[in-house]
Amino acid sequence: MSKPMTLNVRVSGALSDFVSANIGDAGAYENVSEYVRDLIRRDKERVESERLALLQAELVSAFAAPEGDYQPLDADAVIARNACN
Repeated sequence: MSKPMTLNVRVSGALSDFVSANIGDAGAYENVSEYVRDLIRRDKERVESERLALLQAELVSAFAAPEGDYQPLDADAVIARNACN
């Protein structure tokens, strides 16, 4: 597990107002750190979701290919093919 990281972020104007509106009694978060952690978690989930969608699209494409497009490969052939990439 990596060590904790401290971030210093400066926002002003409309961004500062927006963050302030989401913090404290009127907002969904108790403090700025909690808000930023949630934003990072959501972005991480978005990236993982995009990667999963890409993988699913590749699998759909692969399974839709005609049976004749498949070639049997042994472990040595797979290793050799991947070594070239």
